[in-house]
Amino acid sequence: MKKLEDYVINIPDFPKPGIIFRDITSILRDPEGLKLSVHELMHCLEGTEFDVVVGAESRGFLFGMPLAYNKSKGFVPVRKNGTAEIEIHKEDIRPGQRVVFVDDLLATGGTAKAAIDLIEQLGGVVVKVLFVMELQGLHGRDALKGYDVEAVITYPGK
Repeated sequence: MKKLEDYVINIPDFPKPGIIFRDITSILRDPEGLKLSVHELMHCLEGTEFDVVVGAESRGFLFGMPLAYNKSKGFVPVRKNGTAEIEIHKEDIRPGQRVVFVDDLLATGGTAKAAIDLIEQLGGVVVKVLFVMELQGLHGRDALKGYDVEAVITYPGK
């Protein structure tokens, strides 16, 4: 049986020498890869009580929606508006709701932290932060201190 890591394509020296680009497009294009990724993310949620899943555009949508619907929970999208800002409808999060945030990649943590800030401004309580993949060398967890963060796949570099 394949592991999720087996679906990741490693592209050396991209975008510059010394960097390995970890492409997860192959997870999304393969039904078994996508099924396995959702299964692994659901495993990370075992024992977590939550009311709604928030997914970051656009890959966070793809991974977050099945989690929400498999658990009969609501799904809320966070949109990037093209100017390094993210948006959420204020009526999508109600005060006191327990929220799981999902995205494909934890790099520097900036997108996740911005989304969490929006969720908390609306009164939501972030109970779990999930990623398909984490690049530990970029120290994204530093931006997310105090939150329960998990990644299905972790790589030590950038």
